Amino acid sequence: MSLATATAPTTRPLPPVAAEVDTSLAAIDAELDWLLALTPLGTDALWEAFDANGRTHVPPLRYAEPVLDLESMRQRLAELPVEHIESPLLAGLLREKQRELERMIELVRLRATDGFLTASIDLFGGVEAGLLELATSILSEVGPSEPLTADCGVEAVLAAVEDEVAWYCERAPDFALEVTVDADVGSLMMVSHGRLYLDADLRLPRARLQPLVQHEIGTHIVTRYNGQRQPLRQLAVGLAHYDPLQEGLGVLAEYLSGYLPGERLRVLAARVVAADMAIHGQDIPAVFACLHEQHGFATDDAFDIAVRALRGGGLTKDAVYLRGLCDLLDHLRGGGDFAPLFRGKFALTHLVVLEQLAEAGWAAPPALLPRYASVEGFDHILDRCRGVPVSRLFQSHPTPPRELCA
Repeated sequence: MSLATATAPTTRPLPPVAAEVDTSLAAIDAELDWLLALTPLGTDALWEAFDANGRTHVPPLRYAEPVLDLESMRQRLAELPVEHIESPLLAGLLREKQRELERMIELVRLRATDGFLTASIDLFGGVEAGLLELATSILSEVGPSEPLTADCGVEAVLAAVEDEVAWYCERAPDFALEVTVDADVGSLMMVSHGRLYLDADLRLPRARLQPLVQHEIGTHIVTRYNGQRQPLRQLAVGLAHYDPLQEGLGVLAEYLSGYLPGERLRVLAARVVAADMAIHGQDIPAVFACLHEQHGFATDDAFDIAVRALRGGGLTKDAVYLRGLCDLLDHLRGGGDFAPLFRGKFALTHLVVLEQLAEAGWAAPPALLPRYASVEGFDHILDRCRGVPVSRLFQSHPTPPRELCA
């Protein structure tokens, strides 16, 4: 599978009003770092307090105060001349993104209030019965992985990231990545608005290093890079409802790059269960007890999942990982192509629209594909995924592709 487009396809600029709206939406999206606004501070201290009081009570979650003028953002969104966009095709996509940003503003505004959960369900959906049934099945049928020593710290991750960026730069000299090391990330590593955040105290097994790098860089950064080379800027920041496909691709990247352990699949299932419990009014101690006592999660994993589910007042986004993986595998089983999924950040439902954009000259094939797609035998591994049910999509032992661990 080719990693770069041999010749740049012919595209054309968006018409003036569409370009104005597209640029404005991208600017507002860049300002509205909602994920960081909803990331709790001091999770280590939270755990210590929780553990000290018999694991019955968690102090109120604290958040950084975002420097956001939400009302100004809302006003700017409302004033965009969406009704004057020259193309109905572009108007539909940009109006959809405008509505999503309005909901994101509302989500941040309602942080730590009774209205937050409703805003989260409106934006990310709830937990449908079939998804909860699958998650429960995974928790009961998939056993914990073989124990591995967490022998990699942040320096090893930084070295792997530098190597990854250098590999892409050989194929695309303008490829770049900004990295922030922070003690209060709230996750081992995550990408937000094109920047990679690493927990300063992270520890992980070496076998999980490349899969997580491929998840974050090979999915989130590569699709952003490809999107930045499209006439439509929303393909870099994300069309509406792009999260499930992004996270589905990210999780699949872990499998395709050699090690998606059963424990990781269990974590995704636990996030669905935790989101459902949050929807039904359960608090952090209740979610923790369910995951630790009933499903056998280690205390740190159970607490992390519980806090993630209740951040802001009940953030249902964590259910999109397993949902996105299910939808992605359904797409691939149905004969869907892999490479077009990296044109940028979008939902599976946008694929037909993207073909229409390409016909109009407003979309091009991806300039880069993820590094793991260059490994010998990749197509065979991908074909195997098409026949594996989600509940069996894990590996008992690490089998990293040679090219990624050389």
